[in-house]
Amino acid sequence: MTSWRRAGALALLGAASLLACRRGSPPPVGSPAPAFALPDASGALVRPSDFRGRWLVLYFYPKDFTPGCTLEARGFQRDAKQYERRNAVIVGVSVQPPASHRAFRAKEGLGFELLSDARGRVSRAYGSYLDLEVAGFSARRTFLIDPDGVIRAEFLSVDPAGHGAQVLAALDRLRKPAP
Repeated sequence: MTSWRRAGALALLGAASLLACRRGSPPPVGSPAPAFALPDASGALVRPSDFRGRWLVLYFYPKDFTPGCTLEARGFQRDAKQYERRNAVIVGVSVQPPASHRAFRAKEGLGFELLSDARGRVSRAYGSYLDLEVAGFSARRTFLIDPDGVIRAEFLSVDPAGHGAQVLAALDRLRKPAP
């Protein structure tokens, strides 16, 4: 292996271990969802309390227009009517600015909100921030918040391809009345 390849491989391993170290702990299932106010694609502030009385699918994703993030967003959009029938709303969060979210929503035909967490504060509160020293990103994680604002499920290892179906199944389990 050439020295530049070895250096590249070591850099990748270092970045991977840095990612593992810099991600915080998510709030526990059963706890109140951390409050926040973030701008949507138009700049209007959105809060979790805006969705009280409905289930909230709060998903964090790294970056607009990337293959995995596009696949995940398309899956949520494809299933949007199913979420609506279950009294659930989908909201995405990443560190990109509102203008990026506006362009991403338009290009992909997304009907749900994308919020800008430019400073990563909300991502950190949900244990979903990756700090790479030179840049930060929201980690791909999802939280299912009940109509009273309590976290009922978390998805910390997300495969964008089947994630929408996974969240719908969890929503169905959680909405069933206790025997």
